[in-house]
Amino acid sequence: MTDIEPDETVDGRGAACPGPLMDLIGQIRDAEAGDVVRLLSDTDQSLTDVPEWAEEAGNELLAVEEFDDHNAFYVEKS
Repeated sequence: MTDIEPDETVDGRGAACPGPLMDLIGQIRDAEAGDVVRLLSDTDQSLTDVPEWAEEAGNELLAVEEFDDHNAFYVEKS
């Protein structure tokens, strides 16, 4: 478990790819620099999509938590 406190949470569980990533991108666009957005996703594709997007977009992937039925990604807006 991480002790990171997100400013916003996007629940993309149940959505097909690239839905969770698109939801995350939308939330990051509305966030202020330094805000942390947590994405909850149950698609395995997010494990590669989110880190690749964060790097390309210049945001920082702070942590990934893996649970039995989903993953939580913590992204800080640059």
